[in-house]
Amino acid sequence: MRNYDLEFLKKFSMVIAFLLGLTIALIIAAHYIGKQLPYEASKSAEKKTIERIAPVGAVYAGRTGLAQQAAADEAAKDKAKSAVAYGGTTDGKVIYDNLCTGCHTSGSGGAPTLDPSHWTARIAQGKETLYKHAIEGFTGKSGAMPARGGNPALTDEQMKATVDWMVAQAK
Repeated sequence: MRNYDLEFLKKFSMVIAFLLGLTIALIIAAHYIGKQLPYEASKSAEKKTIERIAPVGAVYAGRTGLAQQAAADEAAKDKAKSAVAYGGTTDGKVIYDNLCTGCHTSGSGGAPTLDPSHWTARIAQGKETLYKHAIEGFTGKSGAMPARGGNPALTDEQMKATVDWMVAQAK
């Protein structure tokens, strides 16, 4: 080997050794600093983690389980009722356009369209019957109407306003 090759290898080895030493020193410093600072998760990150790892359901067994299940069902109904649909509007057209049109435009599931021939017999039953079927749901020969159109957040007033709007359109 030539003399300048040996000189290059000597200097190259020293640079590599320096960089290796610097890397190890930085790793040790980062580890030390990381141990000194407490880890603080944000509240939103903690909430998301808790929601992500929460159990999907619950198991209810025996008499105690029946009571717990009834309480859980009641809490779910109360929660659904507390959320008012469509900003609480009582504009029947808005509710119809957002919810009812899916079935009542196509007639799926036996739902009457806004064609007057579909409503003559229904209107003859009286508005109170129409309100009751819309709010509580109804299953008949021609099809089924889910309670509150399938949206439990709708109030009675919203359902009545929507029924009134639909009857007015069908006349």
